[in-house]
Amino acid sequence: MNRRIRVDIRGIVQGVGYRPFVYRVASRMGLSGFVTNTPTGVSLEAEGPAKMLDQLLGALKSSGPLHAVVEALTVEPMEILGGGRFAIRESAMQGARLARIVPDLATCDDCLRELFDPSDRRHLYPFINCTQCGPRYSIIEDLPYDRSRTSMRRFAMCPACAAEYADPLNRRFHAEPNACPVCGPRVVLCNARGAEEARDQTAIVRAADAIRDGRIVAAKGIGGFHLLADARNEAAVALLRARKHRPDKPFAVLFPALADVQAACAVSPQERDLLASPAHPIVLVRRDRDGIAQAVAPGNPWLGAFLPYAPLHHLLLRELGFPVVATSGNVSDEPIVIDESEALARLGAIADAFLVHDRPIVRPVDDSVARILSGEPQVLRCARGYAPVSIALSGAKPGILALGGHLKTTIAATLEDAVLVSQHVGDLDTPGARATHERLADDLLRLRGIEPRTVAHDLHPDYATTRMAPERAGETVAVQHHLAHVVACMAENGVQPPVLGVAWDGTGYGTDGTIWGGEFLVVENDCWRRLGHLRPFRLPGGEMAAREPRRAALGLLYQAFGDRTFEMENLAPLAEFTPRERDVLRAMLRDPTNAPLTSSMGRLFDAFASLCGVRQRSTYEGQAAAEFEWAASDQAMIEPYPFPLLDGEVLLDWQPALERLLSDLRSGVTLGAISRAVHAGLATSIAAAARQACVDQVVLTGGCFQNASLTEMAIHALREAGHRPLWHRRVPPNDGSIALGQAVWASRRIRT
Repeated sequence: MNRRIRVDIRGIVQGVGYRPFVYRVASRMGLSGFVTNTPTGVSLEAEGPAKMLDQLLGALKSSGPLHAVVEALTVEPMEILGGGRFAIRESAMQGARLARIVPDLATCDDCLRELFDPSDRRHLYPFINCTQCGPRYSIIEDLPYDRSRTSMRRFAMCPACAAEYADPLNRRFHAEPNACPVCGPRVVLCNARGAEEARDQTAIVRAADAIRDGRIVAAKGIGGFHLLADARNEAAVALLRARKHRPDKPFAVLFPALADVQAACAVSPQERDLLASPAHPIVLVRRDRDGIAQAVAPGNPWLGAFLPYAPLHHLLLRELGFPVVATSGNVSDEPIVIDESEALARLGAIADAFLVHDRPIVRPVDDSVARILSGEPQVLRCARGYAPVSIALSGAKPGILALGGHLKTTIAATLEDAVLVSQHVGDLDTPGARATHERLADDLLRLRGIEPRTVAHDLHPDYATTRMAPERAGETVAVQHHLAHVVACMAENGVQPPVLGVAWDGTGYGTDGTIWGGEFLVVENDCWRRLGHLRPFRLPGGEMAAREPRRAALGLLYQAFGDRTFEMENLAPLAEFTPRERDVLRAMLRDPTNAPLTSSMGRLFDAFASLCGVRQRSTYEGQAAAEFEWAASDQAMIEPYPFPLLDGEVLLDWQPALERLLSDLRSGVTLGAISRAVHAGLATSIAAAARQACVDQVVLTGGCFQNASLTEMAIHALREAGHRPLWHRRVPPNDGSIALGQAVWASRRIRT
């Protein structure tokens, strides 16, 4: 007996070949009906014998395309309409836009074989793709996901491509970016003035020649421009640093193949799998051999390595045969460039040549950064290959727009059952960055058809996002910075209160108007309280201390020893100041106006780094603390430094550890042993705070937990003490998670 059913499927089911999959299964079973994209996902109607319909449902639930994720599947009976074939229909446009957007995917093995096959019609074509790979998020203009609503709509398919697109047995059946050398985008090499010098494969060969000669090439990729230079060439890397105004911050390195990464770095099996995953992120791996210029990551034992993820990269790296620096195409602190004319204007003083193409990039999508932490992948910058991220949220209130923080910011918006988190936007220190943030917020709302009713932002009154919030329609909700961190980690891990949130970072505006950053927060149901924090100390010059660790060290010493601090001229931070500067700083420290109190764990790490002579001035955020972590050695373990919790409250006292550190410095204890003792002592203090709070679930969040040594020691200490540690995996522990936490907390407030 025949039946007819309607099936609605939610999840990652657009842009991954799901409609062709349904078509092939239903046609093979002899069913009639249709499948279509909708704003919520994929819908189908199928008619035929009940047994065949049951088999179809089984296939939909248990199998599917490689990158598809079915989150929800509903079935309802329909009136029988009669025979006919199964078909793919035009997408339906009506309804809430809940369909998950597929991230951009690295070139698949099938396309790579064709790319380098001289007999294939796409031989050496730098835009080869299929339903299993290629651009997605970076080219989508609207939903549902169809070619007519992508930037590929400008390219009419030739008869051969159109035949593939219409053939249900072809790998490119309804592959929306489908193209070939006859009908698709083209590559051009231009000089620094924008004059064309070569096209197609010749352009790629000439670009490779320029890099080989020590020049810098700006190359347009999937989500924006890269600046490319020979990673083996110290002079070329130094030139790139000088032109980009980036003196020390590490560059990422694009390697031709996995074997080349393994030739330069120690790569674990988990890191190997992460490098080769469909996202192809930048992965932090330990460099253990020569061959990469030291200027790529000065003094850094870690290298940000990644593999070609676009056909253009494969062609260029095959031509070169050696690794290249591939850093974001921007001047430091500015947004990544996505347009050719903009590239000439903004990168003209950096690049010697421009390798560009005519496929428009709809939105900037930087490279993702990830690592293996405690045996599992952790995203440190969520962008290409991962973004946008959908975090399930039961009972979410749709229509909340969260603007994030100020550094490493992202944007988030609530749907009916989830929070959608944007790609990494970046720091908002420049007008260009703030304008990009505004455009991406509008883009997220438009793409999802959201009319925001509530705008969530940070509590800090001077953040750009705080000033932006009232300019948008709807009520505004301020969410405390560290609460947002904790709630984001809870949402990502799908846990309910109560939790103890350990939120440690560089700075966040507290409810008392002071600078927080070493927080113990308890979240219970829809309430939260500050259980405790790091013992405060003063920062002479306020925000200047974030750029000068020596100031944090001076403030720490003054809090502990008062005016006696200025008698310790043999200490590294004191020696960095002239007698006149020390007099000025002494006056600052006596006047709270010029030396605000902070409970920042980030500044405590800076202070310890300064005292040990690691770094007195930083050129990028977190530099001193990172270098202090890199120095930690498990070969010279000494007793963990004490960070006691003062009686009656969770007030983490740093003074005993400071006194031990000063004593060990005088005794000639190695930097590696001191750093290890600091990290171990802090991890022990986290477990002690959890015991005192009597809370089982402990969240580790905030920028300080980018520190792998601290995080892994804390996880171990908490497990040993019988607690359940929770940390970030899909969204970063840094301020890239703030928007998610703001959206979730605002949704809870509205719900209650």
